[in-house]
Amino acid sequence: MSITFADPAALSHEQLEEGTLFAPRFDAAGLVTVVTIEASSKDVLMLAHMNAEALSLTLETGIAHYWSRSRGKIWKKGETSGELQKLVELRTDCDQDALVMSVEQTGRGAACHTGRKSCFYRQVEVTGETAALKDTGLPRLFDPAKVY
Repeated sequence: MSITFADPAALSHEQLEEGTLFAPRFDAAGLVTVVTIEASSKDVLMLAHMNAEALSLTLETGIAHYWSRSRGKIWKKGETSGELQKLVELRTDCDQDALVMSVEQTGRGAACHTGRKSCFYRQVEVTGETAALKDTGLPRLFDPAKVY
């Protein structure tokens, strides 16, 4: 089974923004941006991209799949690390060009390849005219050198 989506170009502005047809607006590279959050805590875990196949696989299997831009292929989140993401809810924004996916993060609870719960473990601080990154102290839940 492969889930298909409506063609956004075939929809009116009102149908796209107020209708019931799911018509993701993939960019010129065939990707849509997805922000992944933990369903229970609402913590932002990661930001990634999906192509139509990854989105279809996610909806079919209930397990998050993404498009790896660096590897140029579908990436089943947690396939190597065991940190699978179980789909809880998928939302689209008003013009259907971005997604928010709520998941149950499995395994040790790490969504980030660095072994942390979230990919957003550093904050930007400005001192004078210099911007630098400061670690927020989010602990590693696994050692990436032993997993990858």
